[in-house]
Order: sequence, then structure tokens, then C-alpha cells
Amino acid sequence: MIKTQRRLIVPTDVKMRSALRKEAARLIVEKNILPPVDFDRLEELAGELIQRLGADQVFLEFAIVLCGNEIWREVVAATPFNRRLLLLPQCLKNTSSCQAEMDSLGLICAGCKGCQIDSVLNKAEALGYTTLVAEGTTVAVGLVEEGAIDAVIGVSCMPVLQRSFEPVSRAAVPVMGLPLLYDGCENTNVDYGWLFEEMHSLKPNSSKQPLSVSLLKDQVLDYFTEFNLQEFFQKHDSTEKLAKRMLLMGGQRIRPLLTVLAYRSYTPEISEEIQAALALIIECFHKASLIHDDIEDDDDFRYDQETLHKTHGIPQAINVGDYLIGKGYQLLADLPIEPAVLAESLRVVASSHLNLATGQGADLMLDQNREALTVDQILKIFTQKTGEAVKVALLLGAIHGGASASELSRLTVFSDWFGIAYQIRDDLNEFQDEQHQDQVHHFPFLLALLNERFIEKGKSECLADLGKMKIQQIRQLIVDERIDEYAEAFLKLYVEKCYHELDQLQNLKLKLSLYGVMGKIF
Repeated sequence: MIKTQRRLIVPTDVKMRSALRKEAARLIVEKNILPPVDFDRLEELAGELIQRLGADQVFLEFAIVLCGNEIWREVVAATPFNRRLLLLPQCLKNTSSCQAEMDSLGLICAGCKGCQIDSVLNKAEALGYTTLVAEGTTVAVGLVEEGAIDAVIGVSCMPVLQRSFEPVSRAAVPVMGLPLLYDGCENTNVDYGWLFEEMHSLKPNSSKQPLSVSLLKDQVLDYFTEFNLQEFFQKHDSTEKLAKRMLLMGGQRIRPLLTVLAYRSYTPEISEEIQAALALIIECFHKASLIHDDIEDDDDFRYDQETLHKTHGIPQAINVGDYLIGKGYQLLADLPIEPAVLAESLRVVASSHLNLATGQGADLMLDQNREALTVDQILKIFTQKTGEAVKVALLLGAIHGGASASELSRLTVFSDWFGIAYQIRDDLNEFQDEQHQDQVHHFPFLLALLNERFIEKGKSECLADLGKMKIQQIRQLIVDERIDEYAEAFLKLYVEKCYHELDQLQNLKLKLSLYGVMGKIF
């Protein structure tokens, strides 16, 4: 990330700007770098660019912007005009004659012709761009997350570029940044020839065009409506009705979304039939595991509704969970796919069920013996439960999309790290949530860290007494020993492991999609 507030000096000589831009393009193509890239790497590339041309070091920050642009160039160029946002700063207006008004989003141009803003907006809107005249990138990132746009071309000054780099990078927002020719809060200017060149750049490439995670999420949610589920549930007996009711119940549908993202990222030809079935298969398995988990944990509520075993009894709930597992396998077996793909899918799903059951069994055993918790045991359980649920979702979609063995291997490792990071974050949230003051089993990782601290300090008597302590005593010990801060450090470590693994993916669509998912969750 950008460590200091540094001045961006744009070369006043058009020839120098052009030379730097062309050499940046050659450098990034030569290195074959896929986005996103962290700031330290961009700074390194910019230094090499300056050295190649023998340019003045004062242009280093300008070179950083150029390298960032070239890394994103193919993605932005592959994005249709109607899926792009043009973001202009308000400081381009002529303050002495501007008749524009302001709303909550930014400046509403009055078309007074007192500056170039009106002309630029008209050109952009004629192409199909969404346009916005506002400071900063918060709104732009929000529009990407909402699914309104997929890429941004923005004009800005160095301070705004500095502030926006981290959130834009973490959210993996495809962006081309054009710096103002000089900093200032009013009556500034930009190289309009360069801007129009970038605005008109279009190079369709299905492998580079980003997926809209938000739009796909809406599509996935639509699969789980009463109307669409009728196609797959037609017997109408009591067990099937309860199974369908469980599928209709809330949740973010993250797992089926991951399956759809992986499938669409790898497949050369999308089959809506297969996509919908894969999403439903994963959700069948997920809902079955939730029903059984609720019984084992004796939970009263799920999605703010009474759990199935509370409303219909444990035997009925177990049976519905089993039915959903069978339904998932039935749907998988009925897919119109090659035998080799079906065999690999069944292997992955069966392996997932075994790992989930093993992890749940270990979790139940440890829950009965609080003082025996170790950090390694908890991390393994996290990978076998949460990590496995993410893994089977991604792998099932990727297998049906035709992903290579190396890509499947990277997704496997990513899922393990993601499962750990997600559960550590969940444990911290549960610990900090005042609504769960009496639920110690909701933050086992913190408990394991506390056990480890006792062992390090040789406090065997505290370790032995931990299982007998009241929840408030345990919570106070966690605070006193700063265990929650220690857990935050673990969370940061595993989030970084996730990003490291994503950087190894060769499929740009899925890489950017998972970066976006990570950015929203963590």
C-alpha cells in the first residue's frame, strides 16, 4: 500500500507522457503480469520503467499509475461500454461560471459549456457509459459491488489516488486512472486526448471480461424461489415439502454462488441447465449439514426461525437432512455430462462428506473436553468443516467448467485457508457480540489460544480448571491475556494466505471474482 503522501508530478511534455505510457505497456506485456498487484510491486515496476527511459525520478509516482493502468488494461478493454463507469473530479469545473447543482452522489452538470465536463459526459454517455462527477472512489466501489458496473475509468489527483488504492485493490475493481495535469482543488485540467483514447478503447475478450458477482448473486437467489424449485420437487409428500421448505429458507447462498462463479469462469460454453442444477446440488448438501448441526448443537433458531428439530422433532429433522443429501446426489447423477466429469464430481462430493463428518465428530468430542483444545486441532476442524464446504462448492463448479488439475489444486488450498480465516473472523464476531455472552462454544479458537497461553506460562492449574469456569470468567481471562488481539493477528495471516493463493490462479475471471468476495467478507 502507499506508505507516504507523495506528490504526483505529471510530465508537462506530451512526448514524455507518451513515451512513458508506451514503455509501460511494453514492460507489463513483457512481464505477463495479471491483476491485481500490490503497491510494492507497482513501485518496483515503475522504478524499472523510469530506469529504462532514463527519465527523472520525480516522475516515479506517475509511472506507478501508468503501470497500474497497463496491468488492468485488457480487463477494462474487454468490459463493454455499458458496464463501465467514467468518474470525473468536480475540480475540473470552471468555478467562476459553473451552473451545476450538487446531490448526494456528486455534481449534476447543467450543460453550460463553461468547461469540458459537459462535452466529456456527452461523449461517454453516447458510448453507453455510466457517468459520475464526484470526489473519491467510495461510490465507484459501491456501484461495482451492487453489480451496476464492472470497470472504472477515473480522473483524479494524487491524494485521492493514494487513498483509493487500498480499497480498490482489495475489492479487485478493474480501474484505469488518469492523473490531473497538476494538483489543485479547482479549475484543474487533464490530458483530454489521452482520456478520450482510453474511453474509446474496446477489445472484446471473454476470458478477460470480469464477472459481475452481484448480478450472479441475484441470479442464484432466483434459483431458490417457490416457482423455480417446483421443477426439481414434484412428489409433494411430507418429507419433500419439508426439504423444499428448508431450501427456501434464508441465508446468503454463498456456497451456490461460489459454484456458479467457478463454473462460469472456466466453462467455454455456459449451460443454464447445468448451472442451476449445480447451485441446487450444493445448497441441498449445505442445508442438510445445517439441519444435522442444529440437532447436534441443540440450537433453537436458524435464520431467525425455529430450527426443524424444534418444530417437527429430531427424527423428522434427521430424515429431512438425509433426504436432501440423497436429492443432491440424485441431481448430480442426472446431469447431462461426460462420465469422467460425473466420476470426478462424485469423488469430490463424497470426499467432502467424509471430511465434514470427520471434522464435526472432532468438534463434538472437543466440545465435551474444553481444556483439551489445541490451536492445531481447531485449525484442522476449521478446514474440515468450513474449508471443506467452500472447497466442494468451488471444485464442483470448476470441474464442470473444465478447470485444469493445477487450478483445482490451487482452489483446494485457497479453500482451506479461507475456511480458517472465515471461522476465526466468526469466532471474533461471536466473542464481541453481546447477544452471545453465554455461548462459549461459539468461539473455540479463542479458547484454544487461551489454553496455549496457559501452557506457555506453566499454569497447569488454570488449564485444569478451565472446563469448570463460568463463561464470564473465561471471557475476562481472554481479555486480560489479550487473546482477542492474538486472534486478530492469526486472522490477518490467513487472509494474506488466501490472497497469496488467489494470486497463483491463472483464470483471471475467478481470481477477480474471489478477490471481490474476499474484500466484502474480510
